[in-house]
Amino acid sequence: MNEALLNVVLVRPEIPQNTGSIARLTAATRLRLHLVGPLGFSLEDRYLRRAGLDYWPLVDLRTYERIEDFLAAHPQGPFKLFSARTSESYIKARFAPGDFLLFGSETKGLGRTILSSGIGPAYRIPIFQSGVRSLNLSNAVSIVVYEALRQLNRLE
Repeated sequence: MNEALLNVVLVRPEIPQNTGSIARLTAATRLRLHLVGPLGFSLEDRYLRRAGLDYWPLVDLRTYERIEDFLAAHPQGPFKLFSARTSESYIKARFAPGDFLLFGSETKGLGRTILSSGIGPAYRIPIFQSGVRSLNLSNAVSIVVYEALRQLNRLE
């Protein structure tokens, strides 16, 4: 396939249903999905397949054993990081074709090492209830992807 308009990157995803839903989203929007291990499930997992329904043949999927492998394959990025542990709102992000949108695992997020690596700016999705630590990963990816597509005039 050609270069992707946008790249959705899941770093150490743990829940197959979330990854399946995100795979379905990337198929529907024709974006590339990168899965960076270690994964918390097998790509043959029935829950992963079920959440993605019969859209898996339409998913432009790339996999990597470790974050170092992913970064070596894409040294220039550009990367935008998304985490509940940062202060800048995703609304401030300026998306461009070819961006890599990095999201961390459901329980640990991207982690301090990646967030402090300087590979790109980090953004959060505002949460207004103090008792809620984060959003579901598939919901967060959907929010960011559609904002990026809106900015790139790809929603018509």
